[in-house]
Amino acid sequence: MPERFTPTPEDKFTFGLWTVGWRGNDPFGEPTRPVLDPVESVERLAELGAHGVTFHDDDLIPFGSDDRERARLVGRFREALERTGLKVPMATTNLFTHPVFKDGGFTSNDRDVRRFALRKVIRNIDLAVELGAQTYVAWGGREGAESGAAKDVRSALDRMKEAFDLLGDYVTEQGYDLRFAIEPKPNEPRGDILLPTIGHALAFIERLERPELVGVNPETGHEQMAGLNFPHGIAQALWAGKLFHIDLNGQSGIKYDQDFRFGAGDLRQAFWLVDLLETAGWDGSRHFDFKPVRTDGIDGVWESAKNCMRNYLILKERAAAFRADPAVQEALTASRLDELARPTADDGLKALLADRTAYEDFDATAAAERSMAFEALDQLAMDHLLNVR
Repeated sequence: MPERFTPTPEDKFTFGLWTVGWRGNDPFGEPTRPVLDPVESVERLAELGAHGVTFHDDDLIPFGSDDRERARLVGRFREALERTGLKVPMATTNLFTHPVFKDGGFTSNDRDVRRFALRKVIRNIDLAVELGAQTYVAWGGREGAESGAAKDVRSALDRMKEAFDLLGDYVTEQGYDLRFAIEPKPNEPRGDILLPTIGHALAFIERLERPELVGVNPETGHEQMAGLNFPHGIAQALWAGKLFHIDLNGQSGIKYDQDFRFGAGDLRQAFWLVDLLETAGWDGSRHFDFKPVRTDGIDGVWESAKNCMRNYLILKERAAAFRADPAVQEALTASRLDELARPTADDGLKALLADRTAYEDFDATAAAERSMAFEALDQLAMDHLLNVR
């Protein structure tokens, strides 16, 4: 492997315990791999050059464990982190696996379940902060419905708001340096999930009591499952100042959540995503939320983890070469990207209304004949992606 594609902790690549720890089970098949010890995950990811590891509470501490077992498991995990130097930038709570959450956590019709869900999250927030996390992701995988009559969506959104407001109260009262990131997804495992896209989540956040504490954690496959352009969604999250975390993987169009390694699936969108993150100066974790294919053994787990990072570094190099190419600079100018960056009416409304060239004397026919030269620009991007320039 070329040295330039070998990751280091400075690249800020992180992985969830649930990713490398996925055993290959799906709705139609039993697990194809054995249980993976979280300590082994930490050690192997450190060897591969990762920066950190993330976890759901249940990834580390099986549901129902008593306090003594919890302390033992957390102790082993902490020792592994200290030994390897891996960080825990983010944590989250599993509110979707146990049958008690069959109708959701924050928005379950059952009030007792909602109260249990909040306590479960708060308990894991304490552990997350203890381990150094500064971001807390909330994926509402069961917050949804299959039947129109089964869920009053307006009331459910009230309960969702209530949950985030209470959690905001808690971290503020505790003095924690912790922000929340909502992870949108359109469907699966529920037929329709609340806050299904980046746009839905951004609109919801503005109704919260402490919107400054809440952003988004978009995932590649989730937006593409809805037929949306993932880099465009990330650009809007950056524009809003709400990209608090990001999940990277691969997806091939509008299907079930495939969770391929990063770079597999839609390679062009992956290229534009890396280009966006790097040119925007995104300083957060490059977090991989993928599933090693169930056809492979443990060897495939570490191969896919390694290649998530490798593919990002390859695309980072290709994107940098694209931006540095003089021909690309000329093509960007020919496509008027510099004009897009200039305010439309920097001279003010009064001057705009007085400018006859803006309307009365504007030659729409001549303007329509101007070529935007997008094809040449797009092919230059393709040439760089394919490394033929």
